[in-house]
Amino acid sequence: MRVVLAGGGTAGHIEPALALADALRHLDQSVGITCVGTERGLESRLVPARGYELELVPAVPLPRAITPSLLTVPGRLAGAINATAAILDRVGADILVGFGGYVATPAYLAAKRRGVPIVVHEANPRPGLANRLGARLTEHVFSGFPDSALPKAEYIGTPLRRDIVTLDRLSTGDKARSWFGLENDRPTLLVFGGSQGARSINQAALAAAPVLRRAGVQVLHVVGPKNTVDREPPPGDPQYVLLPYVDRMDLAYAAADLALCRSGALTCAELTAVGLPGAYVPLPHGNGEQRINAERIARGGGGLLVDDADLSPDWIIQNVLPILRDPERVAVMSEAAARLGRKDADIMLARKVLEIAR
Repeated sequence: MRVVLAGGGTAGHIEPALALADALRHLDQSVGITCVGTERGLESRLVPARGYELELVPAVPLPRAITPSLLTVPGRLAGAINATAAILDRVGADILVGFGGYVATPAYLAAKRRGVPIVVHEANPRPGLANRLGARLTEHVFSGFPDSALPKAEYIGTPLRRDIVTLDRLSTGDKARSWFGLENDRPTLLVFGGSQGARSINQAALAAAPVLRRAGVQVLHVVGPKNTVDREPPPGDPQYVLLPYVDRMDLAYAAADLALCRSGALTCAELTAVGLPGAYVPLPHGNGEQRINAERIARGGGGLLVDDADLSPDWIIQNVLPILRDPERVAVMSEAAARLGRKDADIMLARKVLEIAR
């Protein structure tokens, strides 16, 4: 059996696809897997690093809504469809699974042209154009959010890496903090802004650093590979560890008591799966899906929600710091976050894919 996975651009599209690939191999080692992406997305680095075959097609950015501007891209879209169809033919695809992003639209249309069964997974409550199109071409639609806007979607959660869903934060905490050069007996704040970082979060956290330190809080701060900071905290105790990127996010989660972060679908799925409370700062752009993701967790008691425009050092000091200084409140929020998480979406989706393909 040969499965083709289409999802690219950001980690939010790529990581669920790779988690599904791992689950498929776990269930059936004979399954052949090919990932389709573009050279401009993170997949060009992430997919080969995980040991999977990557085929590249031209990137065709599409508007987030069906507008007249779609008429400007038919030529490039046709070329991308033809390129993807050639890949499906060459590998002998039995099924195509799409996760959204630039590559998904031509992949869905190529699979429809070739009569290859299509599976759509949408992690966000508000689907993008690619998955709205894909959902019209198949009956096999699955979602990572309980109240998906795709009417036919079956809620299964978002596929996550095994090192995330099998993480025991309590038993791994001391090892994880030592890994990052942190102390074992201090409250720990994890700061990150998704796969690329977030300037507003970086600036607010760094400005709050002196007060956090005086309160005995240590910080693990992942600024993002494309972000720089004007001024780093001086060496001192408690530690303020500043890193451009972290490959072992499982250890970062295990080291932390609370996260200050964006609220993309993948971030929310991972934090709830491991039971890590979050202070969520939704991306102020896009179609509002990050706010919806965070609202669900905040309502359930597993986190806080603050608009990007309202995030400031004072907000962190007044809202995040009291939680970090209250172990009982951290424990209650951790349990609430864990109740909202799903740990089996990768296996569930893999079984669905194998069943459909057969």
